[in-house]
Amino acid sequence: MKVMALRSPGGLDRLAPEERADPGEPGAGEIRVALHGSSLNFHDLSVVLGRIPAEDGRIPLADGAGVVESVGPGVTEFAPGDHVVSCFFPDWQDGPARVGDFRRVPGDGIDGFALEHAVLPATAFTRAPKGLDAVEAATITTAGLTAWRALVVDGKLKAGDVVLLLGTGGVSIWALQIAKLMGATVAITSSSGEKLERARDMGADFLVNYRERQDWGRAVKDWTGGAGVDHVVEVGGPGTLPQSIDAVRIGGHISLIGVLTGRGGEVPTAVLMAKQARLQGLIVGSRSDQQDFVRAIEAGGLRPAVDRRFPLDRLADAFRFEQGGGHFGKIGIEW
Repeated sequence: MKVMALRSPGGLDRLAPEERADPGEPGAGEIRVALHGSSLNFHDLSVVLGRIPAEDGRIPLADGAGVVESVGPGVTEFAPGDHVVSCFFPDWQDGPARVGDFRRVPGDGIDGFALEHAVLPATAFTRAPKGLDAVEAATITTAGLTAWRALVVDGKLKAGDVVLLLGTGGVSIWALQIAKLMGATVAITSSSGEKLERARDMGADFLVNYRERQDWGRAVKDWTGGAGVDHVVEVGGPGTLPQSIDAVRIGGHISLIGVLTGRGGEVPTAVLMAKQARLQGLIVGSRSDQQDFVRAIEAGGLRPAVDRRFPLDRLADAFRFEQGGGHFGKIGIEW
């Protein structure tokens, strides 16, 4: 079968199609899935560029969606013809966080979904949301579930809450859709006026261009009448965290889920302490969380924002497009 494989030490020029043996029929507790779609994440890009070392020949992409072709003995949850989507942490089924590394994450510690067929435990997938195609379904594995956990599972978002989102990438736009579904008010930042207007069309209530207003945290706080926001979905890391802390209310919640501005830096601890805010790091979520998210997507009729789609054999071009930072929402891969 055809796969896209990454050769050490990484780099877009080291990503190329290969022929691999077909995985065969599923064993006990396994399912065979014909993959048809994926979506790109910053984590995937870091692996492909070699910033996160991976085994030579690694098949990238954490997200994968497709159709069940056959099931092994003992599998009752799925049947041939079912549409399914992968789990970021295939071994984290439910309960509180139990994983602190990426050793079992597809496309990093184990092979991912840039391939035509996979045979894996049934518990490595959930049912895909009805009405979404494979690319749309694949966006829930990493970006969508991260936003869901940040706001709903850990943040306990409720109607009337005020949410601040940073940028217009996959996590933030999914968070915008989730927040509006739950009856929240949303502020969002971007350096692009065009992207901000697109966010407004999707329901964003307050827009801040952070290139024009460098103290955007203060601008958001002023918009709330000085009270601050209830939740911040913080994807930037050390370069944006001080502004996020400025924007959050006393006793508010900041979900630290990204390192786009770096992996280390100073934290204004005195201000954070005075705010008595909860700063929580998180990485995606459990299979049970994903099943809850699928139900919410179906109940709310949500569809992800997919900026552009690339065929599998142009995966390197898709990553180059991601590097350019011009996308709104997710970048899809379909085959």
